[in-house]
Amino acid sequence: MLENLIIRPETPADWHETEHMVMRSFYNKYKPGCNEHLMVRVIRQSPDYLPALSRVAEWEGRIVGAVYYTRARVVDGDTAHEVVTFGPLAVEPTMEGHDIGGALMRSTIALARDAGVLGIVIAGEPYYYPRFGFERCAEHGITDAQGNVYDAYMCLPLRSGFSAVKGILTESADFEKIDDPDLLREISREFPAYRKVKVQEGFLQIHGQHLGVVEEVQGDGYRVRYWELLIPAKLADTAEEKPAPGSDVLFIWNRRGESKITKVIRNLLEA
Repeated sequence: MLENLIIRPETPADWHETEHMVMRSFYNKYKPGCNEHLMVRVIRQSPDYLPALSRVAEWEGRIVGAVYYTRARVVDGDTAHEVVTFGPLAVEPTMEGHDIGGALMRSTIALARDAGVLGIVIAGEPYYYPRFGFERCAEHGITDAQGNVYDAYMCLPLRSGFSAVKGILTESADFEKIDDPDLLREISREFPAYRKVKVQEGFLQIHGQHLGVVEEVQGDGYRVRYWELLIPAKLADTAEEKPAPGSDVLFIWNRRGESKITKVIRNLLEA
């Protein structure tokens, strides 16, 4: 963990920097571009926003992480259980690997517990959140609106009364605004224009890997551009194609050892 990392409430003076960081955190991760920076602005304007639980991470005067909490309900017929949810949880991409997300989670879970919150219910990355005590919603009878359960639906009981919680997870109605393409275009004009990459048709979720561009090839070594960083890497044994300068690649970033290029990809937006 970083020394001198500060976890604190967000202030209006942070808003633009935080939105930019969130945009960078999610850009091209699940689809070309992203809309999580719009999500942050929608949340701040929503009556369901919970600023008392939400926090940013600051390091050396920079915003390097953030997490936003909102009210939610788990509805079972005429019974509605008040819970909270969070998202996005974002970390500046060039600062990954320093447990910034973990620091935000530990701090805000403690805040929620101290505030008497019944439990936290989320749709998130199932390989990440169990380390903080999250369990699959299927084990608690919590589903989406169609009665479906997924590994990504997880919950963290905070009080004994959570054992009675079951039903449909219902988040803030304001989240519907996040899919408005006009709002997304409007807010995105406030930030640098980044290159969009489409890796495949349909949904892409990259676990444990990153998208980069090969900038240099030196023998069997490569230098991969990842935002402002130039990361030395070798070709993984499983890679089926050798990249050339300018190739889009998936790579595993090892901050303490050798990074590996796992695949050369084709940007379908430029095909």
